[in-house]
Amino acid sequence: MWDVSGGPACPADAVGPRDRVAGFVRERVIPCEPVLDAGGPEASATLARLQKEARDAGLWALPLPVEFGGQGLPLPVYAHVAEAEGASDHGPAALGSAPLLDVLMLARHGSPHARERYAHRLTAGDLRACYAMTEPDTPGTDPFLTATRAEPRRDGGWRVSGRKWFISGAADADLVTVLARTEGQAPDRAGLSLLLVPATADGFRVVRPLPVLGASGQWEIALDGVAVDADHVIGAPGEALAVAGERLQLGRTLRCLRWLGQAGRAFDALRERAVTRSRSGGPLADLQLVQRHVFTSLLALRTTRPLVYEAVAKVAAGADAHVEVGLAKVAAARTLQEVADAAIQVHGAAGLGPDTALPALFRTGRMARILDGPDELHITSVARRVLRT
Repeated sequence: MWDVSGGPACPADAVGPRDRVAGFVRERVIPCEPVLDAGGPEASATLARLQKEARDAGLWALPLPVEFGGQGLPLPVYAHVAEAEGASDHGPAALGSAPLLDVLMLARHGSPHARERYAHRLTAGDLRACYAMTEPDTPGTDPFLTATRAEPRRDGGWRVSGRKWFISGAADADLVTVLARTEGQAPDRAGLSLLLVPATADGFRVVRPLPVLGASGQWEIALDGVAVDADHVIGAPGEALAVAGERLQLGRTLRCLRWLGQAGRAFDALRERAVTRSRSGGPLADLQLVQRHVFTSLLALRTTRPLVYEAVAKVAAGADAHVEVGLAKVAAARTLQEVADAAIQVHGAAGLGPDTALPALFRTGRMARILDGPDELHITSVARRVLRT
């Protein structure tokens, strides 16, 4: 891989895990992407095989807490691994890092019973979890308008009703964290809670897949009076936004790292095409317009990476990272789309077809500018904070 680093150097204790993970993703995960992307039984079997290989290689659950069976890499170290792991969308699932947010949420805010019941099994890969926040009829950027409700039951539990959509991995999930209103009315800021809903519960239903630019992986679900135990609330009832904000800051930072990994992969494809593809007048690399694509792509990568690692440092320190995460999220999403687009342009028609990963990388970049908060939300939020101070 061409060095596109910029930003902080990789710590000595992260070099080994990063290089081993990069090799695993390059040699084992990426060749399986067509099967994994297609979904279905063959994809499930392939993912299970990759997960076993990751365990055998000692690369399983690197960032997850040791107390639940993970290897406990701290965020400043894991960040460099996450960048290598994220070169493929399937890297986190294959290497057991995917449930990190759910396990940390349970560790910090779950009841003792919920931690005992779920955290070890999520870390081991025996359970899959997903996060359900956005809804079909309310703006995804405005949680105060959440329409899903959880009504109290006589036994102290809750009965949840509503609809959620654009949920990654909902069809295969065993456990769903649902944002619902437990008191008050929209748009009250208080009264929102996070509840753990087992996917096997009566009234839980996967409604339909929601292909994003033709790719699968997102789903819509319905909750028709689903009974949830009292000890399945994450944090205190009515205080979901504090927990969700903590989760979103780390989640967005991890996504930025993975988008950097994919942008680096697109840059490698761009550079290789430029130096190996020839026309009658010589290699593409001799063309100034191709050189411009290489330059602008490298510039985007080198200027984005420090922003992402600044967000990593703030999140790891437990500091207010709203500005840093907002800058990183917008920059990383744009960089992935820009570099993938440049690589497609230099590949010509081949960049549009099934023989390279470029269509998938471009699609992820375009999705990234909307999912996890659209660019406009982060731009406005960061600007307001800067102007207030």
